[in-house]
Amino acid sequence: MFYKLPEIEYIRVSELNEALRLLSRKEDVRVLAGGTDLVVDMKIGRYRPKTVIDISGIKDLRYIVDEGDKIRIGALTRMQDIVESPVIREKLPVLAEAVSMLGSWQIRNMATVGGNLCNASPAADSAPPLLVHEAKIKLTSIEGTREIPITEFFTGPGMTVMKPHELLQEIIIPRKKGKSSFIKVSRVAMDLAIASAATYVEVEDNIIKDVKIALGSVAPRPIRAVKCEAALIGRRVDEKVLREVASLVVNEISPIDDVRGTAWYRREVSKVLVYDSLIKSLERLGRW
Repeated sequence: MFYKLPEIEYIRVSELNEALRLLSRKEDVRVLAGGTDLVVDMKIGRYRPKTVIDISGIKDLRYIVDEGDKIRIGALTRMQDIVESPVIREKLPVLAEAVSMLGSWQIRNMATVGGNLCNASPAADSAPPLLVHEAKIKLTSIEGTREIPITEFFTGPGMTVMKPHELLQEIIIPRKKGKSSFIKVSRVAMDLAIASAATYVEVEDNIIKDVKIALGSVAPRPIRAVKCEAALIGRRVDEKVLREVASLVVNEISPIDDVRGTAWYRREVSKVLVYDSLIKSLERLGRW
């Protein structure tokens, strides 16, 4: 059911400092970036803010920059920009791969990477790839900036560590030597994930030297499967080992029943997704 939107104060800004000043002075505020989540949430009555600050016109927050040892992505970068970016496709293809599965191209041309993260959905497609690549989130306010690991950013469904007066300014992704992949299962194309998994692998002399495993839609927030990671490091690349460790992922997730799938199905499919993603990452390394 959709409700008539209440009267609100709508403010459109074009400068970051202007947005930060308003956030520091206003109460009961929501920030509008692409609007693909917020507008729907307001129509169904989930949020009824007194003020909406539209930051979509801040051009300084829309960029993808390759700095050699890291890639920086501005919070207002459109999802389709990420899909089409030569830098991302060459140096962080797993992110382009995951984001290309997010909705239709019309949605991706509106939705922003910052909005996708700040919405903090457990099913956010951009989160697992960023988790396995150990991204950092740069938050800013009139008091200054701070960087936090993405592993500490999400606190629950729709919740993050952001303070009311802060904005997500950029995502910083370090360059790594290994390869990664992303796989998700959904009811139909473009739908939210029933479950998703991303993995990152480094191998030396057929021994797994580093591995990261992240999952979406199987816990209150996107998570890293750190116990599975620890169980793989130092092991030989072997099908039996990979299947054994992938099966342990059920001990690190807490799925629920909802309209997209049951908790039982999510537990079972998570084992398959982790195994398949590990194989895919190893194939990209030329180690399978």
